[in-house]
Amino acid sequence: MRTIEIFDTTLRDGEQTPGVNLSMNEKVEIALQLEKLGVSRLEAGFAAASPGDLQSVAEVARRIKNATVVSLARSTPNDIDKAYEALRHAVNPCIHVFIATSPIHREYKLRMSKEQVIERAVAAVKHAKKYVHEVEFSAEDAGRTEIPFLAEVVQAAIEAGATIINIPDTVGYMTPREYGNIFRELFLRVPGIDKVKLSCHCHDDLGMAVANSLAAIEAGVTQVEGTINGIGERAGNAAIEEVALALETRKDVYQAKTNLNLKEIARTSQLVSRLTGMIVPGNKAVVGANAFAHESGIHQDGVLKEKSTYEIIRPETVGFKSNRLVLGKHSGRHAFKDKLAELGYHLQPEEIDAAFAAFKELCDKKKEVSEDDIIALVDTKMVAVAEAFKLESVQLSYGNLSVPTASVRLVRQDGTVLEEAACGNGSVDSIYKAIDRATGEEVTLTDYKIVSVTHGKDALGEVFVRLQQGEITVQGRGVSTDVLEASALAYVRAINKIVERRNEMLVTSGQE
Repeated sequence: MRTIEIFDTTLRDGEQTPGVNLSMNEKVEIALQLEKLGVSRLEAGFAAASPGDLQSVAEVARRIKNATVVSLARSTPNDIDKAYEALRHAVNPCIHVFIATSPIHREYKLRMSKEQVIERAVAAVKHAKKYVHEVEFSAEDAGRTEIPFLAEVVQAAIEAGATIINIPDTVGYMTPREYGNIFRELFLRVPGIDKVKLSCHCHDDLGMAVANSLAAIEAGVTQVEGTINGIGERAGNAAIEEVALALETRKDVYQAKTNLNLKEIARTSQLVSRLTGMIVPGNKAVVGANAFAHESGIHQDGVLKEKSTYEIIRPETVGFKSNRLVLGKHSGRHAFKDKLAELGYHLQPEEIDAAFAAFKELCDKKKEVSEDDIIALVDTKMVAVAEAFKLESVQLSYGNLSVPTASVRLVRQDGTVLEEAACGNGSVDSIYKAIDRATGEEVTLTDYKIVSVTHGKDALGEVFVRLQQGEITVQGRGVSTDVLEASALAYVRAINKIVERRNEMLVTSGQE
């Protein structure tokens, strides 16, 4: 049975989801969980994109020990140099270079001939090879590239020293039969292709990313690229958890497996969802809330008699379990620290202190504290964005016959206290208008969601907001037993991200 290696690009392609903007600490936390999940390669980002991206890739490279850390680079010397600068301390570094090969990209984006594309690809692979042993080459928009030319490019990249060849369906255009056929043709046309790893990378524009990835496996690829929860640009990427469970459940068909620790899938999915603000739909395969729910009486009767009648995957297989009560107001710091380790957190002593203090505050508000409560609480406290503004307090006056009025107290980074009040169409609207006045930031609220972390009247409410200011789009989240407080926290954290992104852009453009 073949082993399919998993190349995770949640931190690179996944972060290109509109509105997703992860801090360095958030990226590191996801990376450590991906390492625990057992991915073979972890694409930490695009180092040349900005100083912040380079720093994040470098920090992930320093922290990850059991997976190959990858940085994406265009086929230019500067991009490749930046990638190596970020990866130089990685235990297992890999530079991932790419160039578009399809006729439409050659003509309209690159304005290059076939010969120029091959020349650029070869130069990029050779330049990257000076730095690292493992070099991946991607032919962007390979799915719409003429197969004879694609074979030429691939052969040239292999001869230049590429160790992994990736054939991406960049725009999600291929059908499974077409996509699998590309790999079969390359096996016939490219001498030496059996000496390198062959990889697939599928987008989900037509809803076929996972099906195309499985077709590529049938055609002989040994690596699948994708993201957790299938997040990514436009309609997203192939969902790693779906590919992994398809191979696990249908070994009889694919005769292939991954080395993933499947019990870490639920935890990984939930972490990525919380930190990106991308809510997992209830009907999402493998990790959705309804994936193992049975409402039909016929289904319920069948499952009670024999689970396999309607469940082809056991929830325990991917790490789902009941919400056990774990800690309470009398629990000590040591027990809390042990629980964090059990949940997969890798925190510094000062971070544990901050999380424990927040846990004690939560215990005063809730009688029963579950693992999900702790995960939501700690994930929120670990948001490491420079706090241009900190929420000190929020007061609200509301009645169904009066105009909602909110007053907020914020503290600026330099210690200046800001107090403002505002009226609005509702409680949340009045809070946000007051915050806008206090910060002086003009932003547009493009999305607002409330999610219940657990059940019951005293459940934690988790609020996600998405704000836009010019070209900058960010998300913020807040957790509290009071959804109005959570709403205020999420909004202030999003504004802090806008300020941070704006400062980064100024540095990058040389204006600061």
